Amino acid sequence: MVGVIGRFSLEGKVAIVTGASSGLGVAFARGLAEAGADVVIGARRADRLEETRRLVEETGRRCLAVTTDVARVEDCQALVAAAVETMGAVDVLINNAGVGTAVPALRESPEEFRRVIDINLHGTYWMAQACAQVMRPGSSIVNIGSILGETTAGLPQAAYSASKAAVVGLTRDLAQQWTGRRGIRVNCLEPGFFASEMTDDFKPEYVQRLMEQRVVMGRMGDPGELVAAAVFLASDAASYITGVALPVDGGVLLT
Repeated sequence: MVGVIGRFSLEGKVAIVTGASSGLGVAFARGLAEAGADVVIGARRADRLEETRRLVEETGRRCLAVTTDVARVEDCQALVAAAVETMGAVDVLINNAGVGTAVPALRESPEEFRRVIDINLHGTYWMAQACAQVMRPGSSIVNIGSILGETTAGLPQAAYSASKAAVVGLTRDLAQQWTGRRGIRVNCLEPGFFASEMTDDFKPEYVQRLMEQRVVMGRMGDPGELVAAAVFLASDAASYITGVALPVDGGVLLT
């Protein structure tokens, strides 16, 4: 019988992480490796993927880097095929690739809106679809949503918020379709405010106001806190959990 701590181990698992060239994607890749998984990483920036690969391999786990644009169905399929060919399986998907904008709704162009939806929603779907075709029972898909799919934060982010709300709906439906029939759990993490390329563009006074007025814990999240939640949902510790959207937000949704 596996003990409680053993349920959190990803030893012997193969995990794919998209958007792994920067920020939270790098943290996810490294954290899954620390939990015992071999990791396949995908992103558009090949040079930065190599740095992530080095960080993963420092943990003693294997890592494969594949240049990937998740908005392209064929890239998603190629990433999964490379994972199976090199690592032998796909057990975990961290569907992290995403972009954000802050464009007023009356000025946002169709191209700007479609780009966000194409990566954040369509890319999440194409990756989940490609992985589910090869995943074994007991596998786990963790989609990365956002609390901005549930609330607002004072910035004009219609495309981003719409895409992340849609990811929650997508998560529920895929869980309903795949958990009972295929044994694949599908869940969603909803991060609050964590340091990322998107938050790098926030003005300091805006961040300070957010922390004071919207975040009960009064600070931004540490990436390790989000990674721990991802490892939980990816592992057998969450073997009876599917179709949920888990906020990791320091209490933003309480305000």
